[in-house]
Amino acid sequence: MAEKEHILKSLKAGVRYDGRKLLDYREVSVEPNVTNAEGSARVKIGDTEVLVGVKLAVEEPYPDTPEEGKLMVNTELRPIASPDFESGPPGEQAIDIARVVDRGLRESKALAPEKLCIKAGEKVWSVMIDVVPLNDAGNILDAASIGALAALKNTRFPVVKEDGNIDWEAELTDKKLELGKEPIEVTVLKIGEFYIVDPILKEEELADTSITIAVSKEGLVYAMQKRGDSPLSVDEIDKMVEIAVKKSGELRKIIG
Repeated sequence: MAEKEHILKSLKAGVRYDGRKLLDYREVSVEPNVTNAEGSARVKIGDTEVLVGVKLAVEEPYPDTPEEGKLMVNTELRPIASPDFESGPPGEQAIDIARVVDRGLRESKALAPEKLCIKAGEKVWSVMIDVVPLNDAGNILDAASIGALAALKNTRFPVVKEDGNIDWEAELTDKKLELGKEPIEVTVLKIGEFYIVDPILKEEELADTSITIAVSKEGLVYAMQKRGDSPLSVDEIDKMVEIAVKKSGELRKIIG
């Protein structure tokens, strides 16, 4: 409790643990094409580092969507990134990160599923996004969202042979995924009466609640995911959305 009181005192003075202002991100960098996957990106937000890879495969469509491709997001939290992460099946945090990144892409229709169709009812492209944090110093979720978008933007299709199988021996084609929308997710936390972005681990731990908001280039909100038990008023949600829209524009300039 004393630690939270200390944080609140600092926030009241307009300063955070690491000297930033309340709505400042740490330094953000995005490095594309860092693996031999069809698309990839490494994102750093301060000391937080996340690697995202995109793999493409040709598969049968789901029976109820015969003319639509597939999208799947997976997050693997390895002990190398944090002593709090354990090897084994995905835990609650990994599932939450994957679900929120997936929802932002899906709700915005970043990838039009019908454009991933090769032959209706028989073959479609499956887009698999793998998120692997390399170091957790807070705010993995925003880093994962930025990484997913950056990796999708540089994803190129592999060569498909006449028999319909992928030629993994050939170089990737110059054809890229066609992105309709490009959502960026911003997580806004509320600690006491104060709002902050890009939390370090201690701020995540002591936050009363948070909302991750997926925002378009035009400032439209595609999806929101709330965490924490503390209720929020309509005015508080509006304020958090306003912050997310502004910060998403700043992040978008970095991704390019």
